[in-house]
Amino acid sequence: MGVFADIGHAARLARALWALAREGVFLAIDPAAAPPAARVPLALTRALARKRAGLSGLAPAMTRLGPSYVKLGQFLATRQDVVGAKVAAELEKLQDRVPPFPREVAARRVEDSLGRPLGELYESFGEPVAAASVAQVHRARVRDADGVRDVAVKVLRPGVERRFRRDLDDMRFAARFAEAWFPAARRLRPVETVETLARSVRREMDLRLEAAAASEFRENAEKDAEFRVPSVDWERTSRDALTLEWIDGAAMSDDAALDAAGHDRPRLARLVIQSFLRHALRDGLFHADMHRGNLFVDPQGRLAAVDFGIMDRIGDKERRFLAEILYGFIVRDYRRVAEVHFEAGYVPRTHSVEDFAQAIRAVGEPIHARTADQISMARVLTLLFEITSLFDMSTRTELVLLQKTMVVVEGVARGLDPKLDMWATAEPVVRDYIEGHLGPSGIARRALGDLGKAAALLSRAPGIVERLFDGIENPPPAQPPARTFAVWRWIAVAVLVYAAYRYGLAHPG
Repeated sequence: MGVFADIGHAARLARALWALAREGVFLAIDPAAAPPAARVPLALTRALARKRAGLSGLAPAMTRLGPSYVKLGQFLATRQDVVGAKVAAELEKLQDRVPPFPREVAARRVEDSLGRPLGELYESFGEPVAAASVAQVHRARVRDADGVRDVAVKVLRPGVERRFRRDLDDMRFAARFAEAWFPAARRLRPVETVETLARSVRREMDLRLEAAAASEFRENAEKDAEFRVPSVDWERTSRDALTLEWIDGAAMSDDAALDAAGHDRPRLARLVIQSFLRHALRDGLFHADMHRGNLFVDPQGRLAAVDFGIMDRIGDKERRFLAEILYGFIVRDYRRVAEVHFEAGYVPRTHSVEDFAQAIRAVGEPIHARTADQISMARVLTLLFEITSLFDMSTRTELVLLQKTMVVVEGVARGLDPKLDMWATAEPVVRDYIEGHLGPSGIARRALGDLGKAAALLSRAPGIVERLFDGIENPPPAQPPARTFAVWRWIAVAVLVYAAYRYGLAHPG
């Protein structure tokens, strides 16, 4: 089965490469800059180009390949360290919008998932109001002890799990292949990157997990007077259907509606940035898809978020790292920024802190020569990750979604207020975090937490020792060696590329 599965992966990937080649995407790649092993395949793909589009054909080709590739493209748009700035800019054009499936299909899926007739669940159930590759949303109305209220019902798209599972397996195959044959790619961790994407997609496929994330996010946001998260209707929520409070208000994507409601755009811009940073630093849980289509402003002027399919967490170490990095750039303490990288273990000790601080200065100083509205916080982080690659810092996959969201959030804020001072806006939130977590009170709290962990470890010590000696006396059976890409796989790939070529001649479109 392994051999046939690999052949299937290679065949589908060959067709994907064919689609990209026919759009002329590979014409934008300089053969001299490609690894030697990739130059012959690259020359072949350039010869197959039907259009002379170059990178402008990338987004259309990814869209035609299907929703999994749209998700992959959107994900890679955040990874300039992998695809480069120009490719990332083209991938940002991808829109996760697809035609809706019929209301009747959605109604049956809701009934099957919740085990009750639609009429018992909702007083009314309307046509879809938004559709994406994973699910679509319907406006409905419920009547219960609290009266009549409007709700948003998110319904999983039929067959989406199987399609994503197959395409993600193909991407895993390609990532393993890249790591096996292109040593330079290992620093970028393609296998781990695909697994990060796969975990995100798996969470989107179970709407109960989205409901739980929304519920936790709402509890955290109760501390914020100007940020609102809709409540979850757990009685009408299951794996394939999610019911949330309906949010009335002006869509952030509707400039005319914002102006008609009299909302203060500069205030909203500051609110978007500070809310994101507060949730990431204070709570460690943040909305990782905060584009304008997922944000509303209610009649009270509160920012409201919807669609919690993509949420992410960062741990205590990453939060301290992010806060000190941002604060170091704000106050121009490049030595401290460098020390934080070493303390976090992100840069190998074989390098000098002084040399690393000097490299970081090359990123930080140019921003202080510009006016406030020209300074991009997201751009600084992107340049920082480029510099760190010179010091053997591996890609931090746990920070990928954070960086991506920061880029998106900054874009939303700039759209509301082009003159926004990003650093002055971020500074109060970052300073509060540093004072609360890295100051005397924060150190005391962490010390108490460490004492608690030490006490818990001591209480488990006898069991740990017993399991250790049991493992020595009864070692586990040896695992078979991991499969590698043998010569026959090269032969299979060559055959499939030829088959794809012949398929293209027979089906030139």
